[in-house]
Amino acid sequence: MLLSIKEMEVRKIAFAETWQPGEIDFDLDSAGVRQLAPLRAEGEAELLPHTGEEVRVHGKVETVLGTECDRCLGLAKFPVAAAFDLFYKPVDKNVTAEEVAIDEGEAEMGFYELPGLVLEDILREQLLLQLPMQRVCSETCKGICPECGVNRNEVECGCGLVRAQSTDERWKALQSLKVQ
Repeated sequence: MLLSIKEMEVRKIAFAETWQPGEIDFDLDSAGVRQLAPLRAEGEAELLPHTGEEVRVHGKVETVLGTECDRCLGLAKFPVAAAFDLFYKPVDKNVTAEEVAIDEGEAEMGFYELPGLVLEDILREQLLLQLPMQRVCSETCKGICPECGVNRNEVECGCGLVRAQSTDERWKALQSLKVQ
């Protein structure tokens, strides 16, 4: 859905959309994320009257996302229910490819090009921001055994006991040294 700047010059644009999993490509697959439940988004976009070119998009998004668990490679589910309040301004056409200094207020602002903003791009960004850095299926996830490769949440492999009982021959020379 295009949030048209021309339309915002006349009125605010309200949106209330629902997408089923796989119905629309949010390009979450490239980040290793899948949409597991219907995605609901509602809010509005408006041209801020005091600037005439800055856009405010605010609303909320709800769904359930799934990723691969960082420890056991199983499915990790993350319910998302987040509000957002974003500000955008047009890309300055006079800026060259060189670096440009921005002030602190601009660091919190996004940029758009005509004809406007794509709602799906905004929602994709908001969904990815809601995911934790370490994506685990549960806090008690035991992960995969580095010796035999089994999922330790499903099977106790015993490799940890064997490793603790055996000593590496390369360290034998250091056993005679004792720290006092």
